[in-house]
Amino acid sequence: MKHVENRRLTFADLFAGIGGMRIGFERAGCRCIWSNDNNKFSAQTYTDNFGAEDFVLGDITGIPASEIPDFDILCAGFPCQPFSIAGVSKKKSLDKPHGFDDETQGTLFYDIVRIVREKQPQAFFLENVRNLERHDRGRTFRVIKGALAELGYSLYHSVVNAKLLVPQNRERIFMVGFRDISLDFAFPDIPDAKPRLGDILEDAVPDKYTLTDHLWGYLQDYAEKHRMKGNGFGFGLVDMNNCARTLSARYYKDGSEILIPQSGRNPRRLTPRECARLQGFPDAFRIPVSDTQAYKQFGNSVAMPVVEILAKAVVKTLTERPRRESPYSVQKQLGSFS
Repeated sequence: MKHVENRRLTFADLFAGIGGMRIGFERAGCRCIWSNDNNKFSAQTYTDNFGAEDFVLGDITGIPASEIPDFDILCAGFPCQPFSIAGVSKKKSLDKPHGFDDETQGTLFYDIVRIVREKQPQAFFLENVRNLERHDRGRTFRVIKGALAELGYSLYHSVVNAKLLVPQNRERIFMVGFRDISLDFAFPDIPDAKPRLGDILEDAVPDKYTLTDHLWGYLQDYAEKHRMKGNGFGFGLVDMNNCARTLSARYYKDGSEILIPQSGRNPRRLTPRECARLQGFPDAFRIPVSDTQAYKQFGNSVAMPVVEILAKAVVKTLTERPRRESPYSVQKQLGSFS
């Protein structure tokens, strides 16, 4: 294999969704050579935009690592439901295991470990919900760090809020690691582009996105009921000069977390194209699925401009190869995983 300084870096796109992470790494100069997701609707959007040549539809747990071509960087926004606050609460209420005790979803992280162990990429780039650090009193994140350390990789992590680049308050944890643990990595500063929600809105929006009287009345009554109880639940009418709440996969249900005020009319929900823009996708990105599927897909996606900036920092580390000062600093960075 050629030295990374003399060739274009390659990556595998696991749990690829609709390709937000792929766009970011391609803009950083990398080339995707293998991608995978098990959702047929996400696969439709992904392959319509990137082609099907490197895409494999199917459950990653049933794909042998030997069938994946060699690559330099493993990218994975692995499913966050077992580690999210909502997911944990739901499983506890049903007296079901969660996190790494969940045999169906919690172990998907171990497929990342399995593939990294066999393929030995130069680096990995992982994304998840912010709550991952706090889940199970920090035990889950300690297990993740320990598993990656046992593979011989360093680990850097940081919570990044996308609101500096897109008009959406979206905090996610990013984890970066290198096989060569002497490499020194620093999360770059995110420039403040001062995004405004009003800048991503379409000029002409069909009436179907305006809330019906029934739904708008229900949302107002629901919000008032919780206000009387001292709770903070309710709809979110946005300020055009500010950022919105976090776009979630449940947006297709009623759009309540991000509603656009309209003069003389009920508020409306975002269009799928506006959701794409809220996540930083270019307007050339095609949306071949229904509105319902599009809302789910963009709600589950990464904020692409954040990935682009971080991907460029990973590429710079692998090509310019800055080193730490001493083995002591490596040990300090790895920390204790017991």
